[in-house]
Amino acid sequence: MEQWTAAGNYFETCNCETACPCVFLSPPTTGKCTVLIAWHIDVGRSGAIPLDGLNVALAVDSPGPMTQVKWSAALYLDSRATPEQRDALMRIFSGQAGGHPAVLASFVGQLLGVKSAAIDYQASGKKRSIKIAGVAEAEIQALQPSDAADTIINNHPLAVAPGHPAVVARSTKLSYHDFGQAWELSSKNGYYSPFTYKSA
Repeated sequence: MEQWTAAGNYFETCNCETACPCVFLSPPTTGKCTVLIAWHIDVGRSGAIPLDGLNVALAVDSPGPMTQVKWSAALYLDSRATPEQRDALMRIFSGQAGGHPAVLASFVGQLLGVKSAAIDYQASGKKRSIKIAGVAEAEIQALQPSDAADTIINNHPLAVAPGHPAVVARSTKLSYHDFGQAWELSSKNGYYSPFTYKSA
C-alpha cells in the first residue's frame, strides 16, 4: 500500500434541510440525499508525488439512508494535475489507496465515472464555493454571521472529515448536471471543516 497524506479544507452541500440528518445516521429529509463534496488540498503527497494546491470533488446520489443503501457517485479531478498527480488523486479519492476515503468509497455501489475538469475552489471567511467547468456550481455560507461563533457539530458518526468539528452552513446555490443527474437547489444544508487524511 502506497504511503500518502492529504490535508486542507473541504465542504459539502446537499438537498437536505439544515442540518442534514444523514451525518447522525438518520434518514434524509426527502427520503434521498444528493450531495456534492469538494476538497482543496493545501499540503499532500503520494510517495514522491506532491499534491499541494489541487482540488477534488465527488457527486453522490443516495436513494435512501446513506449507511443502508449503495450510492451512485462521480469523481472529478483537477485538470491542472499532471498525469502522475491525477493517478494519485484517483487512487486516493476512489478509496483504492486506503485511509478514510476508502471508508467513504465502501458505500459506493456504482462509480458513474471519473473525469478531469477545471475546478475552482474558494474559501473565504464563512463562505465556501466550487465551480466545476460545465458540470457544477455550489456555494454555502455558515449559519452564524461573521461576528458570531460558529454552529458546529462534533464526533458525528458519518463524517467526511473525521476528527474535525464541522461548521453548519446553508447553501445559496447547488447546481449539478452530469451522468443523467440534474440538481438545482438553494437554501439547503451545508457543512465545512478542515480535513486530514493519510494512508492506513
